[in-house]
Amino acid sequence: MDTSNVEKTFSNQRFLQFITLFVCATFLFASTPARTEDLVIKGQDGWLFPVWESLTDASKPRIDANLVIIGAVRKHLAEKNIQLLTLVVPMKASFYPDRMPPTKPISAEVMNRYAYVMAGLCAAGIRTVNVANVLRAQEKDGQHAFFRTDYHWTAQAAEASAVATAEQIRQQVHFDKEPAGGSELGEWVNTRLYGDLAVRYMSAEQRVLLKRDVFRVREQPKQSMSLLDDDLAEVHVVGNSFVQPYLGFPQKLSETLNRPVSLTWKFGNVGPWATMLQYLESDEFLQNKPKVILWQLNEPRMHSGPDAVNVWDTESLMKAEVWLSRVVAAISR
Repeated sequence: MDTSNVEKTFSNQRFLQFITLFVCATFLFASTPARTEDLVIKGQDGWLFPVWESLTDASKPRIDANLVIIGAVRKHLAEKNIQLLTLVVPMKASFYPDRMPPTKPISAEVMNRYAYVMAGLCAAGIRTVNVANVLRAQEKDGQHAFFRTDYHWTAQAAEASAVATAEQIRQQVHFDKEPAGGSELGEWVNTRLYGDLAVRYMSAEQRVLLKRDVFRVREQPKQSMSLLDDDLAEVHVVGNSFVQPYLGFPQKLSETLNRPVSLTWKFGNVGPWATMLQYLESDEFLQNKPKVILWQLNEPRMHSGPDAVNVWDTESLMKAEVWLSRVVAAISR
């Protein structure tokens, strides 16, 4: 199975391969050293959190620098009549501070970082979806926003975020084509699994004590897979494993908009900069420029630029000015 990248267009007659989170566990943190006892924080009631996300340093100056780069991308896309919309997934630990162990306090600066990022995006003229508000509403309705033993948000949170994104796109984007061709969603199914944090960073004995979680996701529709041509998609999603088809974000976005939605995603260690550059330099973008590009990002990595050593894979690293020059050249083609 090729899990390195998915670049497909979603239609009303097909659903991408059912990708399990066991695959995610193998690849998501491929660049992280495998010292299991040091790389997972054991919180209350078996909740797990990654140790590599700082609980004390919000790195605001570096966030500001990256917002300048994203603002430049927005400007150059706008010159080609393409709207950039961002979607920043909040940090799991600061979203659930009450589930963190008492020995791992979160600083006020980190607790307020998501609001800082939202304000910075707004000040830079970069449109965004406030996912934290969406996920808080999920929690009030009794549905977890994140899996207990996994790094990712739940499928329900992914779908709720997709609905909020679709509503914002409808308000801000004028499409050339009439609505048609949205994804058909499968039925909900429950599977008991250990999340990726448990699989990768805990021993078999520890996992037995932890117990499996219920992963509620949609099953693959029974009808055969049928792909529309890429030139039918006016919405393109760029992101990491949070928007992988397994969790349902692109399908729900397509179904809500009743439009094809195309997707470029790679695992988190590749990084958002290399993933966006790959899409913009692709033949897909050259031959079919969308009306809107949705860029999914993660709050804990908003301070990590294109040259963040020990964060992104070596192959993904480049100086910020080199990255931006290639982006501008790709958009201008």
